[in-house]
Amino acid sequence: MISRRHLFAGMAAVSATGVARAALAGLPEPVIRTTADTAAPLLPPDGRPYQPVVTLNGWTLPWRMRNGVKEFHLVAEPVEREIAPDCTARLWGYNGQSPGPTIEVVEGDRVRIYVTNRLPEHTSVHWHGQRLPNGMDGVSGLTQPAIKPGETFVYEFEARRPGTFMYHPHADEMTQMAMGMMGLWITHPKGRHPHIAQVQRDFCLLLASYDIEPGSYTPRIMTMTDFNLWTWNSRAFPGIDSLNVRQGDRVRVRVGNLTMTNHPIHIHGHEFQVTGTDGGPVPPSARWPEVTTDVAVGQMRQIEFIADEPGDWAIHCHKSHHTMNAMGHNVDTLIGVDHKGLASRINRIIPDYMTMGDKGMADMGAMAMPLPENTAPMMTGTGPHGPLEMGGMFSVLKVRPDQKPGDYSDPGWFRAPAGTVARRVSEADAPPAPSAAPASSPSSASSPTSGPASPRTPPLQVRKPGGHGGHDH
Repeated sequence: MISRRHLFAGMAAVSATGVARAALAGLPEPVIRTTADTAAPLLPPDGRPYQPVVTLNGWTLPWRMRNGVKEFHLVAEPVEREIAPDCTARLWGYNGQSPGPTIEVVEGDRVRIYVTNRLPEHTSVHWHGQRLPNGMDGVSGLTQPAIKPGETFVYEFEARRPGTFMYHPHADEMTQMAMGMMGLWITHPKGRHPHIAQVQRDFCLLLASYDIEPGSYTPRIMTMTDFNLWTWNSRAFPGIDSLNVRQGDRVRVRVGNLTMTNHPIHIHGHEFQVTGTDGGPVPPSARWPEVTTDVAVGQMRQIEFIADEPGDWAIHCHKSHHTMNAMGHNVDTLIGVDHKGLASRINRIIPDYMTMGDKGMADMGAMAMPLPENTAPMMTGTGPHGPLEMGGMFSVLKVRPDQKPGDYSDPGWFRAPAGTVARRVSEADAPPAPSAAPASSPSSASSPTSGPASPRTPPLQVRKPGGHGGHDH
């Protein structure tokens, strides 16, 4: 038997569900993207104008304007992300991808973000680096209840200062960030800013690391240090697109780090300045020229330079293990070990066995090695002169004089002018042999008409310092 109290409680629950569903019907349609291609910059269709960014192997989330508020819809959900050719990971992310789509707004915008949870557990979204009301900070249990599976929450605040920020969960953070839940947030200045220059190219990178055993698809979330896949926007070289720019462009690269270690980001062929952090723009008086800048855990660095040197220039993390894929940490060093006859004996038991490492690791870049299912070679990629022997956090800055403004397409490999490529020394490079001086007779050396004899060069003498206090030297 159902009491009146229970009946009214049940009616109230049904009513609340109906209201929630009616409210959900008015939300902006979530945009889902599954391709790993670099999307063209999203020019603002409405709202305040700004110069958009390009998220390498990513995209910018569309919005709608409603009563002067810019509305977005993020969907937290399991996703599949191709990290590199033949290597796909089963991650958690937003709107079909990891990292999630970049959010672009303008300083002073009123922003409303709906977050729908399609994960198997609760979540939240923290807007890393933002100035906002405490209840919108996204720390579950501290500033809000967690978003349970199937629920939709709404965050609303004003984008108060320009800069580069990130978003990520603050709920079961170790699991959810290790599974790839993160994204970039760009707040553009509302007008000319004394510390923010106009640029022609503006790229975004978010650093993440994963521990995915070769042959498996899901990251091991308990890993603290021994990650084997180091990624930019959850892509590893050669799966990372190049940064294609026009010679003379002022280029901005925004780098956010949500891994568990620091990354010294290095660019070849150019000097740059750090012009911003997640704390805001850096005044020009506080900048200095660099070719490498360290991005620590939870930090963002914004670097700028003039791309005035044509060519294909490497950009990468300068930790050598971070430019390798599927890196193993329990492999013995076998440099100098004679492998003669070893492979044939082992192949009787393990047909696919291949010896390696007696000279170094470089041979792996040119080997067509049998690999486990769903993994990437440690050293891979091919350039115009052979194997690149790289992976992970590595890409190429391609500077071309004929790249059209606003054209982000890959121009192909650089054709270096004749005589400007390092080459093997040949006989043609050898300097001419010095001509032999005519021999003089002993009598001519003392001849009064021949002048004084040339003094002999005294033998080299080495004098070692002795004593103390700077004496005898």
